[in-house]
Amino acid sequence: MILFPAIDLKGGRVVRLAQGRADKETVYSNDPAEPAKRFRDGGASWLHVVDLDGAFTGEQANARAVQSILREGLKVELGGGIRTVEAVRRWIDCGVQRVIIGTQAVIDPDFLRKCLESVPAERLAVGIDARDGKVAVRGWIETVDKSALDFAKEVEAAGIPTLIHTDISTDGMMTGPNLQAQEAVLRNTGLNLIASGGVSSLEDLRALRDLAVQYPQLIGVISGKAVYDGKLPLEEAFQLLA
Repeated sequence: MILFPAIDLKGGRVVRLAQGRADKETVYSNDPAEPAKRFRDGGASWLHVVDLDGAFTGEQANARAVQSILREGLKVELGGGIRTVEAVRRWIDCGVQRVIIGTQAVIDPDFLRKCLESVPAERLAVGIDARDGKVAVRGWIETVDKSALDFAKEVEAAGIPTLIHTDISTDGMMTGPNLQAQEAVLRNTGLNLIASGGVSSLEDLRALRDLAVQYPQLIGVISGKAVYDGKLPLEEAFQLLA
């Protein structure tokens, strides 16, 4: 199982939002390359990067910051406001290893098919952000009348192999992951799953590692605030998951 340190970008800076709320912002760095370099030196092979401005507006506002992260040589999965096939292709051409589609996959059921006509399936993932079991979109501002599990099944049927499942209620709250929500997706689909939300300690990683024994398609876990605050020591975390 891969640990993905998270870099969330807002106004060119590295931030974390509690439960996705813009009014609960903590700034961790004004130089996005700095944490990327630190994570690389700590043993990371992948980064999970989100353009929060893009998620809210649909416009790619942090391209320069993303490019500075890519120059550090890590594999990057990138999401946030990527709502055209051209944007997907552009980021892959820039060196992004995996592009994450969120809102557009919900509002345009045909969008994933269009992407698959231009991009290999393994270079794509769909991000499902769930609030009380329902799918949230546009930077978690809106919730639609669709269950996260039903949407996950649609993603699988479309031919996308990887799902990033974020439980909004636990994201950035340092309260531990919602294992029941993650297990529901694992139990009912064959998707490769990357779990996100609430991972704040080595104990949380152990719980997810144990879940991955039962469901080998649980291939990764994302952590942000706990890594920045030192609650999740990277070297120990990587050893635990090795």
